[in-house]
Amino acid sequence: QVKLVESGGGLVQAGGSLRLSCAASGLTFSGYAMGWFRQAPGKEREFVTGISWSGGNTDYANSVKGRFTISRDNAKNTVYLQMNSLKPEDTAVYYCAARWTLMDLPPPEYDYWGQGTQVTVSS
Repeated sequence: QVKLVESGGGLVQAGGSLRLSCAASGLTFSGYAMGWFRQAPGKEREFVTGISWSGGNTDYANSVKGRFTISRDNAKNTVYLQMNSLKPEDTAVYYCAARWTLMDLPPPEYDYWGQGTQVTVSS
């Protein structure tokens, strides 16, 4: 059974940083592309960033380019999201997602989801 558990969320002032982690179990992690999504109150869930199974290819939403960095450690079955220069509009529940894929590219869709971790950025 695939399980994704996010951690690292919290309250931070605008301009600050947070690092989210997502620990995966029940899958062969190195064969899965991983992604981060977020959902703000009253809004639809949106793509934030994705990383291929090797870590060699990444993709970012325009709203976070240059501020957020996704990375993975296949030895630890963990994907990270480093968030810098946070803005109040980054406030949301952040979800980790996984998809098995042969292609070494972030996929357009994901199959497995975590429960989410709250990130709140105060102005």
